[in-house]
Amino acid sequence: MSHTVSNQKPLLARIRRIKGQTQALERALEEGQECAVVLQQLAAVRGAVNGLMLELLEGHVREHLGAEAATAEQREQDLELVVKVLRSYVK
Repeated sequence: MSHTVSNQKPLLARIRRIKGQTQALERALEEGQECAVVLQQLAAVRGAVNGLMLELLEGHVREHLGAEAATAEQREQDLELVVKVLRSYVK
């Protein structure tokens, strides 16, 4: 079973919190809040997304790259996927 399926409930809870934070960010901009408030909310959203990314990435690495049954070819493919995702994430 995939780590995203077995860990679905807490992952969805994180996504819903991020959704709430982005809605608060949108409201702050619409209401013309001070830039410090907007920046603080933006930092909170970024931190939440980073936390979700780390959790998913860790689960992927442990489940796929750390799987005893994985072949060298499967590990290489998963490694390339992880590198590709990381490259796009840090851009």
